[in-house]
Amino acid sequence: MNFMTKEEFINESNIEIIQKLIKENNGYITTKQLENFGISRNYLSIMTKKKMIERVAKGIYIDATKIEDVYYVLSISTPKIIYSHMTALYFHNLSIKAPDNCFDITVTKKYNNPKLKKHNVFYVDDKYYDIGIIEIKTPQGNKVKVYDMERCICDIIRSKKRMDLEHVKYAVKEYLKRKDNNLIKLSKYADIFGIKEEVMNFVSMVYE
Repeated sequence: MNFMTKEEFINESNIEIIQKLIKENNGYITTKQLENFGISRNYLSIMTKKKMIERVAKGIYIDATKIEDVYYVLSISTPKIIYSHMTALYFHNLSIKAPDNCFDITVTKKYNNPKLKKHNVFYVDDKYYDIGIIEIKTPQGNKVKVYDMERCICDIIRSKKRMDLEHVKYAVKEYLKRKDNNLIKLSKYADIFGIKEEVMNFVSMVYE
């Protein structure tokens, strides 16, 4: 007969708590969350060995029965990033196609993280970073930070030399068709970024 050791008994008790946290967080758990509950991260290693969870990034684990949400994992492993440009427009249903493994991301000029090397990173001054930040759900139902539609339209127009022009035109056309567009906000953002004339001319061209 096999008897559980004291360590294993404690593990089982904490594993139940971790499983509850995973369920509440749509299949994810982080070492930081465990620390907030006073639970040792060693339990994550135990659950990984038991194939109950999988490590998807440093300090981030997923229920082994779930498919990894790459947008969400990147956002919690690098919390300073904001999904922007075409990637954000994909979340807003204003993009021709889904992003590949290279995402459009905006950060401040002072921010540097090696995880972002394979992505299309846009650097902005601190005063522009917070403009238009919202939360939106990924296709898998996890919340990430993105820029709102109006900020994205401004961004793709002022960065159009780094984008596929046909994709830019498509996004602007689709935005203008939306009942929830806000042209007053778009004009305000364009003025803040000093590109009001450029944005209005581009919108007029696409609208014709």
